[in-house]
Amino acid sequence: MDIEAAIARARGEGRNALDEETGKRLLAGCGIAVPKSVVVSGADKTEAAVAGLRFPVVAKVMSAEILHKSDAGGVKVNLATPAAVRDAISAMAIAPGIKGRKVDGYLVEEMAPAGQEVVAGMFRDPQFGPLIMVGLGGIFVEVLADVAFRICPITERDAAEMLDDLRGVKLLDGARGRAPVSRKAIIDTLLNLGGKDGLLMSLPHAVAEVDVNPLIVSRDGAVAVDARFVLSPADSEAPALPVPETGDAAKRFERLFAPRTIAVVGASATSVAMANTFIGRMKRFGYDGAIYPIHPTAATVDDLPAYPSVAETPEPVDYCYIAVGAARVPEILENAKGRVAFAQVISSGFGEISHGVGLEQELLEAARRGGCRVLGPNCLGLYSPRGKVTFPETAPTEVGPVGVISQSGGLGTDIVTRGDRRGIRFSGLVTIGNSADLGANDMLEFYLADPQTKVVGMYVEGVRDGRRFFDVLRRNNAQKPVVVLKGGRTQKGQAAAASHTGALAGDDRAWVALARQTGCVLADTLDEFLDMLLAFQTLTARKGRATKQIALFGNGGGTSVLATDFFYRQGLDIDPFDAATQGALNALKPPPGTSIANPVDAPVGTLQQEEGRIAEKILDAIYSHAKPDAVVMHLNLAAFVGRGTIDPLDNLITAAVRVQEKFPGQAHFLLVLRSSGSPDVEAGKQRYRDRAMSVDIPVFDELGNAAVALAAMSRYEGFGAA
Repeated sequence: MDIEAAIARARGEGRNALDEETGKRLLAGCGIAVPKSVVVSGADKTEAAVAGLRFPVVAKVMSAEILHKSDAGGVKVNLATPAAVRDAISAMAIAPGIKGRKVDGYLVEEMAPAGQEVVAGMFRDPQFGPLIMVGLGGIFVEVLADVAFRICPITERDAAEMLDDLRGVKLLDGARGRAPVSRKAIIDTLLNLGGKDGLLMSLPHAVAEVDVNPLIVSRDGAVAVDARFVLSPADSEAPALPVPETGDAAKRFERLFAPRTIAVVGASATSVAMANTFIGRMKRFGYDGAIYPIHPTAATVDDLPAYPSVAETPEPVDYCYIAVGAARVPEILENAKGRVAFAQVISSGFGEISHGVGLEQELLEAARRGGCRVLGPNCLGLYSPRGKVTFPETAPTEVGPVGVISQSGGLGTDIVTRGDRRGIRFSGLVTIGNSADLGANDMLEFYLADPQTKVVGMYVEGVRDGRRFFDVLRRNNAQKPVVVLKGGRTQKGQAAAASHTGALAGDDRAWVALARQTGCVLADTLDEFLDMLLAFQTLTARKGRATKQIALFGNGGGTSVLATDFFYRQGLDIDPFDAATQGALNALKPPPGTSIANPVDAPVGTLQQEEGRIAEKILDAIYSHAKPDAVVMHLNLAAFVGRGTIDPLDNLITAAVRVQEKFPGQAHFLLVLRSSGSPDVEAGKQRYRDRAMSVDIPVFDELGNAAVALAAMSRYEGFGAA
């Protein structure tokens, strides 16, 4: 069927949706069963037209002016004879909700067999494109919003997981005395709609939403009883998206992350501007390449030879740092004349404000004419320890495995400085600001291809090409962990949606779907983001074996009880040890007050036995008999203050290392160092943190932090598992 012609016809008739007959023809064309039907113009044309249908039938009014047919009295069911159909249509025509409206005809169709009502549909997300939805009908969708979304195209696995996500899924299997229905029929319908070759992937941008409501599912199959295809506003166009580069992404960005020449635009010869600060930080950080200050008149800037433009530097420029007034930036980029590989525009005043949108487009066009790629504008810079480049003042110089992309410059600074205190070591952090040219997708492709980067972290408020973002993550297939901190997840997608699917798409369902389909992990706060990055940096994921059973060992009974509740809410279990494990622990003859059930609550006196070496025996028994997926040791540091001259903490850490070496790969080991906040305790805490991190033991501030990190690890490990 010619969908474009059907859309044009609907628009020509002033309708914002395709008529139901056309919608059902589209469904039938992609393999979805629909009732046999005819369209009649009025009651006097009915009896002969419906003679070929199997009774009983249903009659529905067709009108672009009637949004909800049932509320207007425009639906009559269980019509047993042609005469009953005629009478029903006659009554509809004079109903208050229909009389006086423009009626296109009446759809008469065979009634579907009894079964479970299901709702399926599509909502066109502004970032990711078509999202497919499924939910149970009736109260489950109307009141409880019990629905699941995925980004199209979906796989058979995606479709099955969507059903499992529904709180009412057991009703499909015959719960509460209901007849079971065919899950396969629902899955087939979802694939026909949103699979690789499904209807939704071929619909033009002009179709904004699709509702199949209800889809009646029985033991033998599924029938689409109603279909609504909602159109976008007539002036709506598909967004123009950049064409991504191809080739080796690691090689493509090598000059950005390890530049041998840097130009700095905006440094002052007489005062200290932002660009001067950048030059000073680069010197202190140990950058050993050439720095070329760009100044129209000065011979030197910060004791470095200056040059009038980037076109006049002694060598081509790998990285150009630009911090000048917004209006000057396009000319600077155009003057690059192919001699600048990457320019990072720190300046603001572009697309982040309404009157700067045009200037941002001018910037982009000038960069293309000048032959360079642009990061920003409206960002803070690049941190790359491998290239000895930094924009934060106190960043670590050690090259690590964590690559970060931050749409926010200020948050990028926080990630580096706060991550440093936690022991996170970075392969790089790049701030992307408005992403006028290069953006999150480009940097993600780099980090996924970069052998130095083992885990990727992203703070994004939006992605310019969500479809490409989805495709990049799906190709990664969770081979490298990707942690996403998404800003603005509670913003409503559309103020008013014309279908159930659009109304239910709501807040951040696209991002939840993204995580389920690609194996990336979502964080809700900056602390969660950093804790997750730390876990992925130090722990070795065991793909296909999701972490579930946790052994908790430390001092603080109440703390352990609260932690047990919190771990459970994160999908992790702290179950009592079996008899063999408890027997092995009892054989150690722990002092009174020591609980061995799991959590193992060991007072300070117990932990001080044998100068802390008792911990190795306790851990050995746990590893040998309980065989948990992870062990979390928590220590309240303040409890050790004033308890004699013996400091057992180094030995406790050594015990953990030795047991991990004895049982390699058996369990993740995490250390929680709880502090009272007093200066002396905090100083000791940092020393112990550094000691633990030196032997690849991640350290967390509270048990809740460790639980969130382990839950993220568990989701990542379980992605794609049968």
